[in-house]
Amino acid sequence: MCLMTFTWAPGSAYPLRLAGNRDEFHARATAPLSRWHDVPLLGGRDLEAGGTWLAANRYGVVAALTNVRDTALSTPSNAPSRGELVAGVLASDDPAAWLDALANDKAEHYAGFNLLVATPHQCWHLHRGSSGVHLASVLPGVHGLSNASLNTPWPKLQAVRGALEASRDATWREHTRQALHNPALADDHQLPDTGVGITLERQLSAAFIVGEQYGTRATTWLTLNHQGDATLTEQRFGPLGRFTGETTLTATCCR
Repeated sequence: MCLMTFTWAPGSAYPLRLAGNRDEFHARATAPLSRWHDVPLLGGRDLEAGGTWLAANRYGVVAALTNVRDTALSTPSNAPSRGELVAGVLASDDPAAWLDALANDKAEHYAGFNLLVATPHQCWHLHRGSSGVHLASVLPGVHGLSNASLNTPWPKLQAVRGALEASRDATWREHTRQALHNPALADDHQLPDTGVGITLERQLSAAFIVGEQYGTRATTWLTLNHQGDATLTEQRFGPLGRFTGETTLTATCCR
C-alpha cells in the first residue's frame, strides 16, 4: 500500500479498523482480493513478484505493507520483493518471533518498507529506512502510514487520519472513502522532499492518484474483531481512476 490510516483499540469489539490505498503502475499484473490456493490467506496479489500489500489469515493475524520513499536509503542488489513480507508473517506460527528475526537480521536485505502486523491483542510496526530498522508496539489510538514512517505528517496522511478521527463506528468507512478518493494535490510548500524531484512529489501528494500509466489501483477497508475474524472490502480502479470492481471477503478465525 502507499497510504493507510487505522484505529488500534485493543480490548474493544473491533481492535483494528484500517483503510488504505495501493498505488501502482496500471500495467503491473495484479489479482483482486481472493482466497489464495497455495498459502492459507486472504488478500490481493501482485502477480509479477507473487507477494501482497494487505492480507489476513485464519488465525486472527493481519498484515499491511508500504514502501519507504527515501533516496538516502541504500537498496541491496537483488533485493527480494517486499510483498513477500506480508505473506511471510501470515504463514508463521509466531508473528512476534518472526518480526524479531526480521528486525534483527533480515530486514536490511530489502528495500525500505513499513510492515504493520496485528492480532486482536497486539499491534506491531516495523520500519526499515535510512535511519535503520526499528520494531515497536503500536500505542492505542488513530494512526497513519504512507511512504515515510508511522504518523509522519505528510498532507495526505494528515487528511485521511483526520477523517478517521472525526468518524464514528457507523461512518468510518464513508469518512475515510472521501479522504482516500481525494485527487487534490498538496501545495508546494507542504510537500516533503524525498529526493524524487518536485514534479513527482506533486503527483504523489494526492491521496488518490489519477493517471494513465500510474495511479491508485485499489482502496481497501479492513476490520478485525475481538474474536479474530477479519473482513476486507476492496474497490479496484483502472487508468484515469476508472472503477473496475468491488469484492468483500471474510477470514473467519479458527476457534
